[in-house]
Amino acid sequence: MNEGDGLTERLKEYEGRAATAGGVGRDPVNAPMIRHWCEAMGDTNPAYRGPDAVAPPTMLQAWTMSGLSGHTDRPGRSTTYDELFALLDGAGYTSVVATDCEQEYLRPLRPGDEITFDSMIESVSGLKTTKLGTGYFVTTRMDIRAGGELAGTHRFRILKYAPARRSPRDGGRRPEPAEAGSRRPRPVINRDNAGFWEGVGRHRLLIQRCTDCGALRFPWLPGCGACGGPDWDTVASGGEGTVYSYVVMHHPPFPAFDPPYAVALVELAEGVRIVSNVVGVPHDEVRIGMPVRLAFQRYDEELELPVFRAAQTVGGPGGGS
Repeated sequence: MNEGDGLTERLKEYEGRAATAGGVGRDPVNAPMIRHWCEAMGDTNPAYRGPDAVAPPTMLQAWTMSGLSGHTDRPGRSTTYDELFALLDGAGYTSVVATDCEQEYLRPLRPGDEITFDSMIESVSGLKTTKLGTGYFVTTRMDIRAGGELAGTHRFRILKYAPARRSPRDGGRRPEPAEAGSRRPRPVINRDNAGFWEGVGRHRLLIQRCTDCGALRFPWLPGCGACGGPDWDTVASGGEGTVYSYVVMHHPPFPAFDPPYAVALVELAEGVRIVSNVVGVPHDEVRIGMPVRLAFQRYDEELELPVFRAAQTVGGPGGGS
């Protein structure tokens, strides 16, 4: 099926339809979740601590999330999103990538606030051609309330697409579904982070440095979070770090990955933190405080990523180095 078969018109019928009505957050806004979030993000803003604490605005969506149990048993959830995805899958647009999100904050959330929310399919684009392939952008809007009062809006946009044809060196053929799904997702490269990926191509992990106040920042951003300065240069990381926090991924299964595997928040010697894989050591031997060292791992002919290896043998013969 393609756009000429009336697919776009059928997709447009989903605009404005509710995906969730009267959803309820699993937990009220609470201090432990705020603390864990701030520790993971390295956010020391005093507004998020003490008896008058508020939640970081960027936690807005966190209070609505279901966890690994998924959304199937959530009250108020409709089948709208599933039906839309099934329609796109049936038309051959079987791959998905998140493209961006937008949040609007209307009032702070405080410990004890009970969260409710509604979500809807806000828009479905016409057929678009991207570097990844041809497909449709789907935007979902979630209105989040505290005590019945609108606290913020979260818009989340994904691209449902059919993978683009391979390069001439691969015979110009479209990959079979299993082959396409086995490729790791490509990073989204834009004008704000292009310099970082250029550094990766030269096996250098580049950190932004504000030329006004000297603050280092990672991930790359268009402006300094410390002083607001727009100008910056870069410093290359020496590659030494420690595991600040980590999770072991078991779910969801995805052909390009081989669970279980460890994903770590690594604190570099320079003081910034980066999310990456810990490789060369069994996932169950990764520990907080483990010393690690930067490496670059090639996944296919086009993709090479910074990863971290244990800096010393861990757990005896099963460890990496």
